[in-house]
Amino acid sequence: MSRVNRAVELLAQGQPIYYETVAERGYAGGKAAAATWADYVNYEMEHTAFDLTMLSDFMRGLVDGGPTRSGHRTPAVIVTLPTDGSSEHVIRANAWMVKQVLATGIHGILLCHAETASAVKAFVESARYPFNTIGLGEGLDVGRRGGGGQRQAAEIWGLEVADYLAKAEPWPLNPNGELLLGIKIENVRALENAETSARVPGIAFAEWGPGDMGMSMGYPDQHDEPYPAEMLAARSRVLVACKAAGLAFLNQVTPENIVERIAEGVMIGAGRQAREAAEVGRKHTGRAMPW
Repeated sequence: MSRVNRAVELLAQGQPIYYETVAERGYAGGKAAAATWADYVNYEMEHTAFDLTMLSDFMRGLVDGGPTRSGHRTPAVIVTLPTDGSSEHVIRANAWMVKQVLATGIHGILLCHAETASAVKAFVESARYPFNTIGLGEGLDVGRRGGGGQRQAAEIWGLEVADYLAKAEPWPLNPNGELLLGIKIENVRALENAETSARVPGIAFAEWGPGDMGMSMGYPDQHDEPYPAEMLAARSRVLVACKAAGLAFLNQVTPENIVERIAEGVMIGAGRQAREAAEVGRKHTGRAMPW
């Protein structure tokens, strides 16, 4: 295929994408997930065990269960990390998580509680090799990802090591990159810096995380609609920040509202009804089969 990462391929075409969260982990879970209906799978490690052996087994299962219906070697896999983006110092101290999950051959990372632009900058730099120069001096410093994990990742991607090293870059910062880096602007501290965080080069998408945003505003269980006015204002601010920075906005969708959400600017669909919403949304945007 022209792209390793199907999610990048579709976003580059202006197509909204849809994801599901991994239900089963390990090798068997990977083999099952190879047949996913989704454009990428979310591998949640924020609130579950940070088990890299199981993640590696999952990625091997994806390869052995593939290719996907679209002809890609594997579905794209985006991992959420247990560390928060509360400060640059926190990210620097936990950058080992970034390099270790990338070494398993995943295709992107979603940073939770991205509270400051300096934390987001450190996150991007931790995911980049130091020989890459796009964006240097324009909001980014030299990358800090070290050598040693590229061979395993290249095998998962089905590439020679040299090709992996060239493609393991954040898209769209590098138009040829295959990594998707995203941020959750999901509490009141992060909201105050939404615009500057969204403008950090190397970030491709963002979400407003209604569950955590609501908690930070005093609502213990307000993950789903209808939302109070202050939560709606927070969502609007993150959406506007994403549009201004050229980021894809992630939001919950349903079959009933997907067309409206796409018109509003949602480019990544999530939620309990995401599969059904994707059927409607893909037809609406003229998505080519196979989905």
